[in-house]
Amino acid sequence: MRKSLPVLAVLGIAAALAAWYWHSQQGVGLPAGLVSSNGRTEAERIDIAAKFSGRLDAVLVREGEMVEAGQIVAVLDAAEVEARLREAEAVVRQTEESLNEANALLAQRESERVFAERELQRAEQLAERGHTAVETVDLRRADHATAVAAVASAKAGIGRARASIEAAKATVQRIAADREEHFLKAPRAGRVQYRLAETGEIVAAGGRVISLLDLTDVYMTVYLPTDAAGRLRYGAEARIVFDAAPQFVVPASVTFVASEAQFTPRYVETASEREKLMFRVKVTIPPEILERHREIVKTGVPGVAYIRIDPETAWPEAFAVRLPDGS
Repeated sequence: MRKSLPVLAVLGIAAALAAWYWHSQQGVGLPAGLVSSNGRTEAERIDIAAKFSGRLDAVLVREGEMVEAGQIVAVLDAAEVEARLREAEAVVRQTEESLNEANALLAQRESERVFAERELQRAEQLAERGHTAVETVDLRRADHATAVAAVASAKAGIGRARASIEAAKATVQRIAADREEHFLKAPRAGRVQYRLAETGEIVAAGGRVISLLDLTDVYMTVYLPTDAAGRLRYGAEARIVFDAAPQFVVPASVTFVASEAQFTPRYVETASEREKLMFRVKVTIPPEILERHREIVKTGVPGVAYIRIDPETAWPEAFAVRLPDGS
């Protein structure tokens, strides 16, 4: 056992030296139009949060599980909102009955108007022949005017009833939308990174429940010096080679270049790079490639990004695209 300790120490030193040598050689021998930088893969993170406070009835997904867009991932207790929805639906039925009553009242008032109009016509004819008093004609005119006003009032009542129905139905739609928000859904396909709350817990409004990684938006953040970043164009071609699978070459493109230089972060492996002002660059893998290989796509995987800053420079044969499916 004691003899094996020096052997393990030697092997550990050898592995460390090999890793240092590999990193130190990145970019050595590249054509003038290519640059390289190391980094780690990242994915766009989506936090699925509760719109309303309440108790979690169920969390339906596990960490690491793939979910599809629109899939229900968690359910909030909706007993209260369902009660409000039934109450609002009852109000709709009440307002519809009010409309029926308003229609019936209009029919009655219209009948009274027709009768008053005929009575007025008869009174006017009798007055022309001298068989009735002028006061009787005036009374019939007043009755007719009252009947016409009653019809107008009944029509206004129908308008109010219809407006009440629309308002009640809008309330039903709003509460139904609130109830739908109690079913938390994935806004897009991805892999569950974290379950941030568990069944039975009470979450606040806006409280995060599930953290999801969008595996169709995976990129590597690298840092380039000023001379390279100044020549870089959006959409520039790139290649990514991962430490864990150097036999594959993954195509990518530049989708972001920082507008200001900065000191590179502590996790950049090469000390000399950390001492320089660099520009942050995002190199993104095409979504169609990620979709084909989403079962093996991971974040946090280290590798090296090779970026073509001169579009006239040809890619060396070593950087021909090679993917796990042979394409």
